[in-house]
Amino acid sequence: MLHAAAWTDVDGAEADPQGAAAVNVGGTQHAAELGAPLVYFSTDYVFDGRKREPYVESDGPNPISAYGRTKMHGEAAAGEAAWIVRSSWLFGWTGRNFVRTMLALGLERDEVAVVDDQRGSPTFVGHLAEATREIVGMPFGIWHVAADGDCTWAEFAEAIFEEAGVDCRVRRITTAELDRPAPRPVYSVLRSERPVAPRLPHWRDGLRACLERLGA
Repeated sequence: MLHAAAWTDVDGAEADPQGAAAVNVGGTQHAAELGAPLVYFSTDYVFDGRKREPYVESDGPNPISAYGRTKMHGEAAAGEAAWIVRSSWLFGWTGRNFVRTMLALGLERDEVAVVDDQRGSPTFVGHLAEATREIVGMPFGIWHVAADGDCTWAEFAEAIFEEAGVDCRVRRITTAELDRPAPRPVYSVLRSERPVAPRLPHWRDGLRACLERLGA
């Protein structure tokens, strides 16, 4: 069973940690109680970002936000008959995500301000879905599945505009300047130490695939 339902409003979780826990922990526990093998999608936000080199499955989590804590506890609630699939900076052609937001802003403005001191691996949901099909044929446990390569949010925004042919400048700012309620890990690149783990394409390849689906 694929358990993709989650509270993903990182800043909202700071204001309502109990609500986030009800979804990310309680909801996962209810899914696990159904008794079917479970795929639980987790996040790079279970780490604090202090390592400054890619996080692997054996690294201990240390979340710094309410959202990260609920996802960590959700991993435990998934139980032993579960694949814990940690990924990062997800984007796709549907829903609310960074790529769609940047495309909308880029058509409205000449310049957007984007954080340049957080580094991760933007992961295309299409590539993650393909990898998940492989993982369910492998042993239960934690799996890190994220795009190859890494970048900052500002570098990602610049790539989006470049690939989509949108004439919009990116003004690089700090996390402190953005002043969001929830702390974010400054470095959250995920890699797998498992020899048989699926390897995803580079994040820029994922971006091109996403833009093609969007017709951008």
